[in-house]
Order: sequence, then structure tokens, then C-alpha cells
Amino acid sequence: MSPSLRSAIDVAASGQRLRAVVYCRISQDRTGAGLGIERQREDCEALAERNGWDVVEVYVDNDISAYSGKRRPGYRKMLDDLDQGTATVVIVWHTDRLTRSIVELEEYIDLSDRRGIATHTVQAGTIDLATPSGRMTARILGAVARQESEHKGHRVARARQQKAMSGEWAGGVRPFGWGVPTDETRKKVDRKTGEETEVPVLDTTKAVPEEAAAVLHWTDTLLSGGSIRGCVKWAADKGLVSTRGNPITHTDVREMLMRHRNAGIAVYRGEEVGRGKWEPIVPEEKFRAVVAILKDPSRKSNVGAQPKWVGSLLHQCGRNGCGEGVTVTQSGGRQYPSYRCPTGHGGGRRAEIVDRYVEDTIVERLSRDDAEDLLLPGPDDVDVAGLQAESEQIRRRMTDLAGLFGAGQLELGPFTEGMDTARAQLEGVTKQLARAATIDPLVGLVGAPDVRKAWKGLGLERQRNVLRALVQVTLTTPRQGRMPDGGYFDYDAVQFQWKRG
Repeated sequence: MSPSLRSAIDVAASGQRLRAVVYCRISQDRTGAGLGIERQREDCEALAERNGWDVVEVYVDNDISAYSGKRRPGYRKMLDDLDQGTATVVIVWHTDRLTRSIVELEEYIDLSDRRGIATHTVQAGTIDLATPSGRMTARILGAVARQESEHKGHRVARARQQKAMSGEWAGGVRPFGWGVPTDETRKKVDRKTGEETEVPVLDTTKAVPEEAAAVLHWTDTLLSGGSIRGCVKWAADKGLVSTRGNPITHTDVREMLMRHRNAGIAVYRGEEVGRGKWEPIVPEEKFRAVVAILKDPSRKSNVGAQPKWVGSLLHQCGRNGCGEGVTVTQSGGRQYPSYRCPTGHGGGRRAEIVDRYVEDTIVERLSRDDAEDLLLPGPDDVDVAGLQAESEQIRRRMTDLAGLFGAGQLELGPFTEGMDTARAQLEGVTKQLARAATIDPLVGLVGAPDVRKAWKGLGLERQRNVLRALVQVTLTTPRQGRMPDGGYFDYDAVQFQWKRG
């Protein structure tokens, strides 16, 4: 007779009620309402009532898989309490709710043997882990449960792969940019109240106009030299929020811009697998170009406060060939903002006057009849369609190589060599597509009916990009006293070195 059974008989003979604990677990709670847990608890407590046991504690692990290897706080607390003698009976709905890990099962068997603990299930009856036959039964049930988990995991992975390969949305949080309500509805359970409501089913193959326009705007912003910080501010000014209803952050914009989904490209486990069955909202060449920009290791992020002046750190100090980028500080009894060299060379030049003069000079240059000569050559020599087709062929070849290697039909050496060659070819194609999508900062100014109005409409960040691309401004030592025009600002000390034309 096992120690746990003998202990139960002794307690029953004394008229005492056995102390029992209940353990409940559900591996995936899609609604968040804990309904599966509640049903397990009710059935386990009913079993305790039928047998005359006192339930002294209920341990719960909600939405945690026993197969995944993640730590289960409720389960670990139960083991600790059992080791301290809290109870001599454990009640679970089924053995697979207790554990699907061989290592965990052996630990539980050892504890049951040491503390004389009996395990009872609602579905599988009593399992006496203190006897060889009981342990064998538990191990067999554990092996079967693990096989079921592995089989289920394989089915789920295969289904996701099939969806990705066919270009279907694999599910999860609605992707920003897609999800038009349909006439169908589904039930949604409030995680806090448990109340059910009817919500429309979303068609994630259809683009949401306002969100799609935002993604395209952010893409064009970066391609014209803008920053993610500017995109975040633009989103805040427009009142746009994420699909979770939160303010759009720097990380959100970066992740959104780097999604293959934007260009209608399906991905599985990080690898491109073909075209998706949804509406692309960004041309592929623009998507490739933005990804290249964001992955550029020379690209700086979190560089400090956003400049407030057009020429901050762009205008150079010209005293004795210094060449340092000037910054704007407050100086003089009037406390007006002035450009000053960080090395301390010379006095300050009023930033407002300098930037206005630079603006007037740029507007005048871009208003001339020959302004079109300043534009960079267009991407007419880039065969975008041909490059896209070549890109797909290379990725298809990579997928085929992976399939042959996985099936054992290709050795590691040839597989590695083939993949390295394909990646190098793909990198070259991507660079060509990026070249085709890059936007000249002067586009939108050259040929505008009112160049000054177009300049004002660019915003500070775009204006600085134009300045970088078009001209180098150098601030030399100004003359003292009244100038020939009657003022005191020496315009000759602001020198322009044109980079184009």
C-alpha cells in the first residue's frame, strides 16, 4: 500500500477531512476572461466536495503553456506549499493541465513520494505517484500530452507558413494602414468586465485611406532627407494614433516604415516569400530605399535637441579657415540670438538676419530661368520593373536553396555559397531600387509658381536639407561700423559657395 493511500485511510478513520489544493491552467486565453480556468475550478471543487475534501488553496496559471517552458508562478507556488505540508491531495482537471514536461513530471513525482501526496483528476481519475504503476501511468500520459503539444505546434506553424506563402494576413493586432470594416461581425469580450460586444470583422487586405496616406507621407519625408522625429511630430499634429489607440512614437514610425507589408511583400520567419494578397501602399522602390536609409550604420539617432534655426551647425565659421559649424546663442545686452563659433572666434552675427539673407539668396537663385539645371539627374536610367522582377527571382532562388538544404538534397558548403552569392546580388538590386526612389530636396521648389511660398511651406527640416544640398554658407569676420546701405550688418561677411550649377 502506498504512503499516500495509507495516509488517506488513516485520516478517514480519524474522522478528519483531507486537505486538498486545486491547480488550474489554460495555455491560451484568447478572450482574457478566464472562462476556461473558471470551468476547471468548478469541476475540481465539485470532485473535492464529492470526496469530502477541504480545498485550502487554488493555484492558477492563466494563458501560460506547460509545454513552452515559461515559468508558471502558480505551479511553483503550489510545489513550495506542498513541500511545507499545506495539503496531501492535488486536484487537477486533467494530467496535461499539471505538466507536459518530463523534467517537471519527475520533480513532481519526487515531491509526491516524499510528502505522501495523492493526485486526483476530474477526467483521468486517481494517479498514485507513490507506486511504480502509478508513476508509469503518469509518464505515459505525460508523453502522450507532449506529443499532442508538439503535433499542435507543428500544425499551427504549418498553417502560418501556408498563410504567409499565400500572402494572407497571419493575424494579431491590426496592422496600421489596413483594416476596413466589413458587414460581418464577431464577439469581443472585455478583459476587465467580461462583457461581450459585437464588433465588425476587418478586411486587412484593404487599405485605410488616412493611415495609408500617413505611411506614404512618412516614406516620402525620409526619402527627401527628413527624420523620424519630424514624422512623429507630424502624426501628433494630425491627431493620428496607433491601432492600439496610443500616441505614435519614434519606435512605431521606424517599425511601420520597415514593414515589408507596406510594399505588398509577404514574409515568413524574417524571409520574403512572395507577393501578398493585400493592397500595397508604398511602391517597392520607395520601400527599399527607406529600409536602406534606416539600416545605414552611419545614420545617427538621438542626437539631441532639434535645431531651431536654418543654419545651426550648417553655416561654417570662416575666420582664419576655422571651418567649425556655428551654433545659435544669446549675446549682447539686447539678448538677441546670434550665430557664434564654438571655438570662440569673433563676435556673433544675428541669426535672424543671417537666415533671412540666406533665404532671400536661395529663393532668388531658384527663381531664375536656369534653375532646372540645378536638379540632379532623374532615375530614368533605372529599370524599376526589371529590378523588381530580378529581386523576386533572387528571393525565389534563396527559398529554393533553403528547401533543398532542409530536405537533405544539398550539402552545407554549396548551400552557404549559393546563399552568400544571392545575398550579394540582392544587395546590389536593392541599392539600385533605392537610387530610383531617392527624392532631390530641390524638387517642389524648382519650377514652383511662387518659390518663396514653396520655401515657407517646407518646414525647418526640409529647408535645412535644401541648404545642405545646394550651398555652403560661411560667416567671415564682419566689418565694424555703419555699412554703405546705412545699416550695421555686413552682408559681405556672409559668403556663399554653391554646390550645384
